[in-house]
Amino acid sequence: MVVDGMTDEAVDRLFQALADATRRDILRRCVRGEMSVSRLSEAYPMSFAAVQKHVAVLERAGLVTKQRRGREQLVRTDPDAVGRARQALDELETAWRGRVDRMSRLLAEDPEKHDPTEGPDR
Repeated sequence: MVVDGMTDEAVDRLFQALADATRRDILRRCVRGEMSVSRLSEAYPMSFAAVQKHVAVLERAGLVTKQRRGREQLVRTDPDAVGRARQALDELETAWRGRVDRMSRLLAEDPEKHDPTEGPDR
């Protein structure tokens, strides 16, 4: 699936990043405004290095950007990234709805033809 120019690999990175509760929380905090990695690390019962790794996963997925300002690394959510995730889900929904509709039409054509309890001689 290609979403807004994203490859399958990029879509996989996006959803793998969103699969973790800590990373989703980091995104929520950074939506309100940019935050330093050190300030973010104060909010979690883990090491500064662990928070840095979470931020790096989010950055690789394109969900946040980091900018160095002096000694601090400031993290900012990319608002377009959430739209890309929504677009990927919308495309999956469209594909699955199409499949379900095709199955429903096939079954509606001739119910006896598709009855699994019927044998070939009945």
